[in-house]
Amino acid sequence: MIRVWHIVLLAGVLGLLGLFYKGLWGNPSYLPPVLVGTSAPDFSGANLYTGDRVSLDQFKGKVVVLNFWASWCQECKLEHSSLLSINKQYGQNPNFVLLGIDYQDKIDLAHEYLGQLGNNFQHISDPKGRISIDYGVYGVPETFVIDQKGVIRHKEIGPIIGESYINFTQNVLEPLLNGKSVPAS
Repeated sequence: MIRVWHIVLLAGVLGLLGLFYKGLWGNPSYLPPVLVGTSAPDFSGANLYTGDRVSLDQFKGKVVVLNFWASWCQECKLEHSSLLSINKQYGQNPNFVLLGIDYQDKIDLAHEYLGQLGNNFQHISDPKGRISIDYGVYGVPETFVIDQKGVIRHKEIGPIIGESYINFTQNVLEPLLNGKSVPAS
């Protein structure tokens, strides 16, 4: 009987050590992408420049990249040139749309940010974070890729630069734009 308790106790201690190890040396920025593989929540917001209403529904049948950003976000500034490159590369494709979602920001600061860093795609104001809440955004930058059927296929947490840029364009965007399926990631 005592031997059984020793085994149970040892198994419990090893289990706790495993959780402790994962907590210490796991990726602290990794949060499971709960919406990936599900239908993208529809939204409606004001165009940052014109004030016209823009909704996800307008882009049915297209690959939509939603990038959540803010003028006060330093990592967003690092990523911005990559987004300009992505839109330059794919923006002429009639089946592609890149939308920036300006997260809890002041419009004048967003205009200044885009004026300094450049702009070649449409942006939507999300001053109260309602769109961000629907997408489960934890912070900025975060980027979602929605396929032609309206399903979220990919979520990128953090800036799309370096290796993540290559993965994003080659393993997510290109296959979707070529009509291939992409596993949810």
